[in-house]
Amino acid sequence: MSSTAAVPDLRFPVGDFKPQASYTDAQRAQFIQDIAELPAKLRAALAGLNDAQLDTPYRDGGWTVRQTVHHFADSHANSYIRLRFAVTEDNPTIKPYDEAVWAELPDAKNGPVEPSLQILEGMHYRWVTLLKSLKPEDWKRTLFHPERGKLDLSVLAALYSWHSKHHVTHITELRKRKGW
Repeated sequence: MSSTAAVPDLRFPVGDFKPQASYTDAQRAQFIQDIAELPAKLRAALAGLNDAQLDTPYRDGGWTVRQTVHHFADSHANSYIRLRFAVTEDNPTIKPYDEAVWAELPDAKNGPVEPSLQILEGMHYRWVTLLKSLKPEDWKRTLFHPERGKLDLSVLAALYSWHSKHHVTHITELRKRKGW
């Protein structure tokens, strides 16, 4: 009798993001913690990698580790700014961007990762400070994403908690598979 082990989905190593209808205060606190921990967890995942390893895709057809690090800075900067718009405006329409095209720009494809790590450290400090300052009613504030529709701040925090784990796991699982 043969058994076939399930092949992990390398695109979504922590599962796909599925927003809930509502979130508890405890869940929101965990999202904030996950966002706060991302810079240190990303640094740990990258520790000791050389340029050849940074230029290795985490899966066939996927971004390199280097592009993933720069994507973190791009994506999280956009989310932080979107949060600021949602806190200061009524249901602002935010501008999406083509992350795949951004990942091919020379600074993302070839640039050193340290500047993006520094951006993440400073920006996450401010992002977490703002998230922790939100009052219960603030979490109901919304923004309109042309591709995702209306999102409240709880969903935005949940998404970026997931996003932080998603890409760090791409890197840590690649390291395991490669024996780095």
